[in-house]
Amino acid sequence: MAATIFLNGEFTPASEANVSVFDGGFLHGAGLFETMRSENERVFQLESHIARLQRSAGQLLIPIERKNLPHAEQFSELLSQNGLKEGRVRLTVTAGGMKSDDNAPHLTICATASSLSDYPSQLYDQGVNVIVSQYRQSPNDPIAGHKTTSYFPRLLALREARQARCIEAVWFTTHNHLAEGSISNIFLLQDGKLRTPPIDTPILPGLARELVLKLAVDAKLDVAECVLSVDDLLDADEVFLTNSIMQVMPVVRVEKKDIADGRVGEITRTIYNAYRDTVQKECKLI
Repeated sequence: MAATIFLNGEFTPASEANVSVFDGGFLHGAGLFETMRSENERVFQLESHIARLQRSAGQLLIPIERKNLPHAEQFSELLSQNGLKEGRVRLTVTAGGMKSDDNAPHLTICATASSLSDYPSQLYDQGVNVIVSQYRQSPNDPIAGHKTTSYFPRLLALREARQARCIEAVWFTTHNHLAEGSISNIFLLQDGKLRTPPIDTPILPGLARELVLKLAVDAKLDVAECVLSVDDLLDADEVFLTNSIMQVMPVVRVEKKDIADGRVGEITRTIYNAYRDTVQKECKLI
């Protein structure tokens, strides 16, 4: 089946889709995106993803009304046309260009669907290794905390991690505060207390992060968003990463330092199982 995309309100064969070379996303990296998980042809947390994109668009591009973005039925149709029940769905909005007859920007809005390519199950059983990125996150960066298409620094950090045979590169701020992974949020368990950096670190307000905070409260865990240091990270009893595709990924080593005994912790397993239950219920798999 030929790949199909949803571009500016229409389903289009990928081979026929075109975006102008004068598009602001192409020229300046002026764009936003959401990467979403789909199961059973349903996008998990769709409206939350859309709302986050709208918030960022209002601050960085121009306000976008909900009616101008794809709806659940269109995402389901996109998955169906690509022969997918489970998939990785991406919605991208760029600054677009100017039409000759007015001065208003015309955004480019594109949705794509591809195979989910889940992380191998053994990673959840055995845990993963991460590095500390050599790069630093600035609280003064105007796009910090937004999921923008200006992603090259994150890709460089990920390449650094892959070269070290690690799955993620963890970022600190210019003030040496723990921030986030290149493509994930991060949680630590310390003395039975679950901790994660606050949004104003700044970090991306991850939707998986938000769900984990709720699940942890439901599980009666002591939960807090607080400033964390490298010592907090290295001395943690458990560490895990979150994003919409990996969901809840246990970390057992940072650089050459094992976390606790180098095994996946019970709280991490509990949170992962609760997360998976939530996905399955919303996507109506059980």
